[in-house]
Amino acid sequence: MSAAVLPRCPDVVRNWGSTPAERAEGFPCDRLLEEAPMRLYRAVDVAAPAALVFRWLCQLRAAPYSYDVIDNRARRSPQALIPGLERLAPGQRFMRIFRLQEFEPGRSLTVRSRGTVFGDVVVTYRVSEAGAGRSRLVAKLLVAPGGGPFGSAPARALLAAGDLVMMRRQLLNIARLAEREAPQRGAG
Repeated sequence: MSAAVLPRCPDVVRNWGSTPAERAEGFPCDRLLEEAPMRLYRAVDVAAPAALVFRWLCQLRAAPYSYDVIDNRARRSPQALIPGLERLAPGQRFMRIFRLQEFEPGRSLTVRSRGTVFGDVVVTYRVSEAGAGRSRLVAKLLVAPGGGPFGSAPARALLAAGDLVMMRRQLLNIARLAEREAPQRGAG
């Protein structure tokens, strides 16, 4: 991403937690918004199996799991899995403003929001095994700001920084909840 797209934007804002190898991979969102000027990555290690982490990603149908006061109308995101949310179909609503575009069961979810405030935003959440009982959760965001408040270059940098704050909290919350339910290594 060029500096003209996100001026004075630190690498951590663009690529929090992700590795160069992860950023070089193709993601399902790439097919949906190929010319997006903003490409943001967020990633976290999770001490839980990928299947359990994916199940928690499906919970994004119920709540955003970020800062509930800001993005969930001050309601607490559910702290237990809600049966049935893992049954996915394109078009389902996620986090109030997104719609499910596609998914790979147990592996990835791709959601999209088209609006006047943030523009066209496509996000792929991908989870993969990273050793016994561990996984890696990576999110790639593609943003094509519209003519709204985030259309200018300085505003895009602000959008990227704000997204980092919110999505960092979201991924860490999902990791925490999955780790809480993960089978204990060495138990039994």
